[in-house]
Amino acid sequence: MPDRVVAVLGRGVVPTETPILRADDLGALRGDGIFETVHVRAGRPWLLDEHLARMAGSAARLALPLPSRTALVELADQALAGWDPGTEGALRVVCTRGAEGGGPVTVFATVAPVSPAARRARREGVAVVTASLGFPVAARAAAPWLLGGAKTLSYAINMASLRWAEAQHADDVLWLSGDGYALEAPTATLVWLAEGTLWTVPPEPTGILPGTTARWLLDHAAEIGFDAGERLIQPASLANAAGVWLASSVRGLAEVRSLDGVARKPASETELLQDLLGYAR
Repeated sequence: MPDRVVAVLGRGVVPTETPILRADDLGALRGDGIFETVHVRAGRPWLLDEHLARMAGSAARLALPLPSRTALVELADQALAGWDPGTEGALRVVCTRGAEGGGPVTVFATVAPVSPAARRARREGVAVVTASLGFPVAARAAAPWLLGGAKTLSYAINMASLRWAEAQHADDVLWLSGDGYALEAPTATLVWLAEGTLWTVPPEPTGILPGTTARWLLDHAAEIGFDAGERLIQPASLANAAGVWLASSVRGLAEVRSLDGVARKPASETELLQDLLGYAR
């Protein structure tokens, strides 16, 4: 079975080396497009409906004519048809605005194995540093052109943040608002446990990406005896939390083992939460 798959809307699976973007595709030229990355377990995409619903929301924010949910599900099925169900994978569904001169959107899907680094982060946790985005916590909610809550292809800032973290001998970044509130990580959602409640940052008033994995975790928190809620928090208050994690679709749940160089005591709840989410360690 292949270790990489590429499928194109309307064409199905193609050889992985097949060119599928024009030189003037606006997704490549300007990052004008959207995507979702879905965890693949036992050969099936976990939370696909939730990811496609979020993708539709991103498309609406960008005024992007996303194909129907039925067409996207069919594309995902085509991409996964030959995938080894014993291999943990990542399904990425991409939609760009297409050629610069106009025409249909470009839509394709890829499947690849989950990286060893992602699996290691589940087991060992991550060192995190904070970095300010420079704008107030409520700025994006009042400025739709900032595309708050949209998962776009414009990830240059996200990747630059992770490279900066690596230069600081850290694994990830927790973005802060200009007025000092915790927002999200470049590719993950902040979750913390305090006084028996699992918390995350509210997406609507802050403009952060609504995390599918974090949302599922909080919606099922009662099954393991926790309440759930959303609120704002500043980094200093995270020091008092029983546990702090970064949740994402492919990496799953990674415990924050240090924040800005200050080590945290390992949380006893990490394996319980990972088991609830169903991610292999």
